[in-house]
Parts: sequence; C-alpha cells; structure tokens
Amino acid sequence: MNSFTIRSALLGVALLFTSHANAGERELPGDIVTALLPLITLGTTYSKEDQEGRYQFYRSTGASLVVNSLLRLGFDQTDLGERPNGSPYGFPSGHIGFTTSSAAFLQDRYGWKYGLPAYAAVGYVAWVRVDTDHHRWRDVGAAALLSYSLSKLFVTPENATQIAPIVGPDWLGLRWKRSF
Repeated sequence: MNSFTIRSALLGVALLFTSHANAGERELPGDIVTALLPLITLGTTYSKEDQEGRYQFYRSTGASLVVNSLLRLGFDQTDLGERPNGSPYGFPSGHIGFTTSSAAFLQDRYGWKYGLPAYAAVGYVAWVRVDTDHHRWRDVGAAALLSYSLSKLFVTPENATQIAPIVGPDWLGLRWKRSF
C-alpha cells in the first residue's frame, strides 16, 4: 500500500460525504473516517512488514486512548466537559484523539508523504465534530495536541539507526546511534 493509495482512500471518503445537507448525514462519514484511518495505518505496517512500527503504533494509540479517556472523565463535571449539544464528555475529543494518533504515527514513522493525507482526514473529522455540535474547537485542538505529543514519545522513524565511522589520533571505531 503506497502513499498515493492511502491519500486517495482517505480524501475520497472525506470528499464523498461533504456534500450532505444535515448534521446526521455528515456525522456518519466522520465516524467512518475515524474507523478507517487506524485500520489503514495498521494495514500500512503490515504492507511494509514493519513489526516494530506496529508495536509502536499499538503503544502510541493505547497511551493516547488511556490519557484521553482519563481526561474526559476528569473534566466531565466541569464546564469543559459539556458538549455544545448538552451531552457529557466533551473535552478532549475522543474521535480526534484516535485519528490524530494514527496520523502522527504515520508522519513520525514514515514521513510527511504518509502523514499529510492522514492529517487532512483528521481535519475533516474535526470539522464534522464541531459542525455537528459534538465538540468545540478547543476540544478537538486539545485532543490533537495530546495525541501528537504522545506519538513523539512512542514512535521512532523507520530508519532511526545510524552507524558512523569515528577516526581518532590513535584509533578507528564505529559509533552506533539509535533513536528512542
């Protein structure tokens, strides 16, 4: 699965559904993109035969879900916890936390050619969540920042190991550097 395929799939799904008129019809496509992005991300790790990356994706996404859920529980009894439609658990957005975790993984692990289309999908889901009164922009922004930051802790670039020769006055050697 190459980056063009991922881009086409994500943007095609988003563009297909943006023309619907009412909020209920826009909500379903946002939910579909929310489910598809992690599946596409996981599929990418399999297509690249990247077992280490898959484990990093699991850890990053798991940490994002746990921290996001704990924050939602913590803020539920405050003004931040109330959604624009009156429902509870508004801050931060779970949908955006989940999708941003996938987009950040793709960008951190495989680069911007994978990350940019995924971030476009996150932007679409954020717009849908705000437009349908499920969240405010602060809710989606906080969730995106949280998941993006957690990805930086758990995900290393695909080619993060470097070996370089070192020449000293009386010796020769190799330096091995690994990003964690």
